[in-house]
Amino acid sequence: MMGAASETVDPEERHLVIDRTVAKLKQYYFDHDVAQKTADALLTHENNGDDKVATDGTAFAALLTAQMRDASHDMHLVMDYSQDSLPAGPPLQTAGGMARFRERMLQQHCMIRKVEILPHDIGYLKLDFFPDTNVCGAEVKATMASLNRAGAIIFDLRDNSGGFPDTVSLVASYLFDHPEYMYAPRGAPTVDSWTRSPVAGNMLADKPVYVLISGSTWSGAEQFSYNLKMLKRATLVGETTRGGTHAGTFHRIDAHFGMGIPEERFINPYGKEDWEGVGVQPDVKVKATDALETAERLVEMKMQKK
Repeated sequence: MMGAASETVDPEERHLVIDRTVAKLKQYYFDHDVAQKTADALLTHENNGDDKVATDGTAFAALLTAQMRDASHDMHLVMDYSQDSLPAGPPLQTAGGMARFRERMLQQHCMIRKVEILPHDIGYLKLDFFPDTNVCGAEVKATMASLNRAGAIIFDLRDNSGGFPDTVSLVASYLFDHPEYMYAPRGAPTVDSWTRSPVAGNMLADKPVYVLISGSTWSGAEQFSYNLKMLKRATLVGETTRGGTHAGTFHRIDAHFGMGIPEERFINPYGKEDWEGVGVQPDVKVKATDALETAERLVEMKMQKK
């Protein structure tokens, strides 16, 4: 949530927030039928008195988020509460905020948790976020270069919470010998929607790839996994991912409540539904805790066949 503390929300404000949320959904949500269904669900909950249990701002925002997601199956619909007064427009990205983000990413080694060569010449990368290339591009490139001579690659995205599409495309660039389109249902395609393949000096474009996924794998990590699966470039091992696709645009509801609403949905080039609400399915379904061991065994079996 936006604020650390939470103040009491009276019935009048609860009604105002619900009323304005319904109006915003109908006006901006990309699927009009789903918007109507979600709006109707919110009003039904209100009429049934279900919202009375949430008497403070944080609890009320969490309740509305749960109600919207339950009706829409869209994990990017979210209501936030802020004890501090919200600006009239979308939150502005400040130089100070960017500096703090940069410092946090660098302190966290750009969320690169582990990179090593496992037995049987298996390159292993545990990445818990796809950080902005403007901050971590050099670190990401150096990491991929360190795996260059591996006989196979395992990407561990079991704890990856998403990140930036440009970094998703950057990492994927090492896995192809020509540019490939990386579908991302969060806006019109840009130059960063294609991999930057081939990468000079790269030796990974024809190596076997395995991606470890779990119920915590989310958003940008799902984009990476989904595209590699659709392009038949990787074997996904583990559990079905969390199922978050449609990034939301911020809308101010009142001085203390604001919501994220996905406003656009773009055509999937693979002719299939994307992973919103259903997740990305693994090719080899095992418990997330067993995914690494399973992937290693799959690599060994492939090498033995060769």
